[in-house]
Amino acid sequence: MREVLAEAAFQLFMERGFEGTTVDDIVARAGVGRRSFFRYFPSKEDAVFPDHERCLAEMTAFLESGGIRDGGDPVDAVCEAARIVLRMYAANPEFSVQRYRLTREVPGLRTYELSVVRRYERTLAGYLRRRYGAQRDGALRAEVIAAAVVAAHNNGLRSWLRSGGEGDAEAAVDHALGLVREVWGRPAQASGDAAVLTPAPGLGDGDGEVIVMVASRNAPLWRVVQRLESALAESPALK
Repeated sequence: MREVLAEAAFQLFMERGFEGTTVDDIVARAGVGRRSFFRYFPSKEDAVFPDHERCLAEMTAFLESGGIRDGGDPVDAVCEAARIVLRMYAANPEFSVQRYRLTREVPGLRTYELSVVRRYERTLAGYLRRRYGAQRDGALRAEVIAAAVVAAHNNGLRSWLRSGGEGDAEAAVDHALGLVREVWGRPAQASGDAAVLTPAPGLGDGDGEVIVMVASRNAPLWRVVQRLESALAESPALK
């Protein structure tokens, strides 16, 4: 019934415009009563985005299960969680493109869409706060990375939607998320600017343990400091 109502609503929005369609019009097209509509959708706006609640629940479940794996990179986990939204859009390109165009035309729908995006961002940030909570500026890091993931995902997704659903949506989004991973994610073992930290007992002056760090010559200072903080926070041997 939820799908029937959503389909009837969207057909009418495309035919008559969003403002020109009433709930009575929708239930008449679907052949049900008003109570049936409000059982599934609190408002007309919700009928435009019938799949976001399910998608948000799936994202939450994925992150609550630990993301990618225990001990894995939190940035990889939130990027993979964002791809759940991408797959929802890519599953029905025609509907997604039409909804995108309708949303651009109706300010109220744009406002509603922004509130949905903010809920995704809060979900990602909540997961990251749990992973970074013990680190210095962990809460700040969580908010910044969550915002970056959402911005990158939406940039790739909207580029695909503006093209009319042509091309590879996943490639566009993965390219954008790759920039987030490059800046905030853990470097691969073979990456040129990876920092390796190891205790070096016996080299100090008696005031404390000496830590040896190796980084590439061209690694930016902010990246070296970021890796240093991350390694110190996550390695019991270096705390």
